[in-house]
Amino acid sequence: MKHAQNTRSLAEWRSSGAKGFTLIELMTTVMVSAILMAIATPYFRDFIQGQRAKTAAYDLVSALTYARSEAIKRNTGVTVAPATGGWQNGWSVSAGASVLTAHDGLSGLTVAGPTGNLVYNSSGRLSATVNPFSISATNSTATPQCVNVDLSGLPTSLTGSC
Repeated sequence: MKHAQNTRSLAEWRSSGAKGFTLIELMTTVMVSAILMAIATPYFRDFIQGQRAKTAAYDLVSALTYARSEAIKRNTGVTVAPATGGWQNGWSVSAGASVLTAHDGLSGLTVAGPTGNLVYNSSGRLSATVNPFSISATNSTATPQCVNVDLSGLPTSLTGSC
């Protein structure tokens, strides 16, 4: 008899203030989340690729600014040279025979830029005018980045094509 007195009907249990989710509510929530993730994933991939291109552009601007600063400080020429195979494989900043800094390659990115070394003279200006750098994500619709170096040798980074 005790067992029968301790059991409550479903209606009594729900009205007693018991909290929780039913299995159907949980499954519905999981399905809605899965649908939203399936829709957002391609856009998130392009966002990540765009951020990688933007970071690479800022890294290049930083290296160019550093080279310009070192040329003025050392009162000598400082060279920014692409790694073997092009700018997407990295670059180095050197003064004479000593390498001041080097940057690793940029996997998944395409970098189009000048075909040779960039040389900053002791006044911080480039020895010759250069074409802008275009940095874009490979196989992505993300917006490319443009790194331009003005006549004074100062680099700038802009979002969009060069």
